[in-house]
Amino acid sequence: MNDSNPARGTPTEPNGEPVGLDDESQFYQERAKNFVELHEQVETSVNLLDSLESFLATFQKDLSAVSGQISGLRARSKDFDTRLTGRRKIEKPLSSLIDEFCIPPALATTILDTPVGEAWLPAIADFEYRLGSLKSKSRVKAARDLGEITEGLRIMAATKIRSFFLALIQPVRTSITTNLQVLQMSILLKYQPLFAFLQRTSPNVSHEIQRTYIGAACLYYETGFRRYTRSLGWVKARTPEQSELIGTPSPSVAEYDAERLSYACLDGPGVTLAYMADDKAYKQPVESLFRAMMMVLMDNSCSEYSFISRFFKDESEATPPSRPQSAPLSVATSIDERQTDTDSDQAMSARRSPAGERPNDSKRKAELATYAAMWKQIMDPAVQYCQGCFKLLIEPAPPVVPFLTMIRLNENILKEIQLRECPPLEDFILGLRFSMWPIFQKLMGAHADAIKKLAEGTTGGLLSKGNTIKDAVIQMASSASHIATQYAAMFTSFVVLSDESEEGMLFSNLGRIRQELHRLIVAQATKIKNPAQSAAYVSATCETLLHLLSAGITTHPKAQVEISYWREREEEARRRITSTRR
Repeated sequence: MNDSNPARGTPTEPNGEPVGLDDESQFYQERAKNFVELHEQVETSVNLLDSLESFLATFQKDLSAVSGQISGLRARSKDFDTRLTGRRKIEKPLSSLIDEFCIPPALATTILDTPVGEAWLPAIADFEYRLGSLKSKSRVKAARDLGEITEGLRIMAATKIRSFFLALIQPVRTSITTNLQVLQMSILLKYQPLFAFLQRTSPNVSHEIQRTYIGAACLYYETGFRRYTRSLGWVKARTPEQSELIGTPSPSVAEYDAERLSYACLDGPGVTLAYMADDKAYKQPVESLFRAMMMVLMDNSCSEYSFISRFFKDESEATPPSRPQSAPLSVATSIDERQTDTDSDQAMSARRSPAGERPNDSKRKAELATYAAMWKQIMDPAVQYCQGCFKLLIEPAPPVVPFLTMIRLNENILKEIQLRECPPLEDFILGLRFSMWPIFQKLMGAHADAIKKLAEGTTGGLLSKGNTIKDAVIQMASSASHIATQYAAMFTSFVVLSDESEEGMLFSNLGRIRQELHRLIVAQATKIKNPAQSAAYVSATCETLLHLLSAGITTHPKAQVEISYWREREEEARRRITSTRR
């Protein structure tokens, strides 16, 4: 077909005119190579398009798969975030739990392979903390698995601590020269946390140690006080001194002795030590020996009670430490100030619960009863020896001023014991008080009766043995001035030893003696026939009394009243002298 229609693709000349058939054939022939290349390119393009179509179809599938994987990864990422948040929340509790369940090798080595010492203080605190943790989490399998191991360590620790304390107590049983206070304050109290560990974990072992200590301390104090009171008895035998009624020439009541009155004070002269009694020339007055005995008893008793209340305090129900101690506790207390400088903060903390509140009254009373029972088991033999020594010192009864010195010292010791908080010893001190005051009243009554008999002119029973005076009047004339001197010395001593709570009783007894003394002076004056001389004698005697009384403490109200009384008597006598002369 020869169709040259341009619309059907008839070839044309460059000028736009259609070509002929021959020309058309030649045209295609000339461009056949181009057409072939174009055809190949078209086929290549088609193949590429087919490949691209196939790739795109595969890519779409892969993209869908990747999208699904990304969604899965996102879901897993969220799950990981949630699990991480949960892990972070339980990380610290779980770490603490694992730490509590774990027994560090160093801790086990300390308990198994090292002797008890300062290193055990933090180790036992740590171990007890772990024991409590395992016990409180017994439902956890890991805690149950460690039960046998920790129980073995507990038994080993209790065994070693028991041997340690028994070895410390043994020297007290075997030698009186052991310084018990140094052992208590510097060693036993230092290791008190170990004993508290036994109270909470091994009560039987702690009770055994407590019984052993009580027995050793009782033997220690019994031996020491037996020897000491025996030494005081030896000294007392070298210086016999008994009460002599007023009116007898006794140096013990004839003059005021401030040095002997100082034995009524706690901070007075030094006490008599046991070795001093070996010196046969060593002598001391009775009030000095009484003061030595009471001071030694007070110091040892208060020290022992303080130790008992601090070392043996019941911690069986106390909460063990919530965290292990980082360093061992240290207790450094000087023996010289073991009681006077008792640590009040520790005493208060021992009486307070961990929350800072006082325990209920019933529990506190039970604790005090326990401490008192232990103290009595330890100190009762020593107290009995002191009771026997006291009877030895007051038989026969000493002069009234030394005896009042002993009474005043006893009262001062009672106050000091109350400050130091040693209730069991108060019963013994109060017992001494109740036994001493009736003796004092009897002595004062005897002095008043002696002057009364002198005033009545009777001399029987008033003179020392072997003294024979035929005329009672002569005796009164020679002794009135001496009696006034004795009375002034007694009154001055009473002023020094007076206490506000007992002034009434003391000076009521002195008032009776003063009344009898005035009667004696008047009775003696009536024996003088010359009225002027009789009044002059009263005046001179009153002046002697005023001089002696003024030499003492005149600022005391009772002293001022006494001086006023005798000044009035002296002025009355002077007026009688003046009127007689007129």
